Amino acid sequence: MVRKRSRTSDDPTPVISIIGPGMEVVGDCRTDGSIRIEGRVHGEVHAGKAVVVGRDGTIEGDLRAEDVVIAGEVDGSVVAASRLEVHETARIHGRVIAGSLKLAEGAVLNGEVSMEPHALDGTEHGRVAPASPTEDGAEVDPVRAPVGIS
Repeated sequence: MVRKRSRTSDDPTPVISIIGPGMEVVGDCRTDGSIRIEGRVHGEVHAGKAVVVGRDGTIEGDLRAEDVVIAGEVDGSVVAASRLEVHETARIHGRVIAGSLKLAEGAVLNGEVSMEPHALDGTEHGRVAPASPTEDGAEVDPVRAPVGIS
């Protein structure tokens, strides 16, 4: 006899979404759980838990999560609230904000790096803290701010 397993909202089973090899997503990807990218994403990726970009995975857009592991390529900003691990095959072109960073020899990282513990505090699901005002009152997005402005 086969029983259906019901899922409840308080089920502790982790949810992992996968964008497989050869798959291409055009648009933003958002999840409360984790996501593994082995294909290509043209858009933002936001995860409440973790994002893993495999060797052949690519993201053309911003990436935000609690923990991030990159072995492929990201062309956009990367915000890892807790931990960012960059493997030797990784290529990142954009601003990086991370609570902690592990960078392997051979990895390519072209962009500004900021070590900010709890980079996403006070926000939900990988959203960066709101823009902060400058001296002239204009708001500055902390991910897209030019060098020297925070």
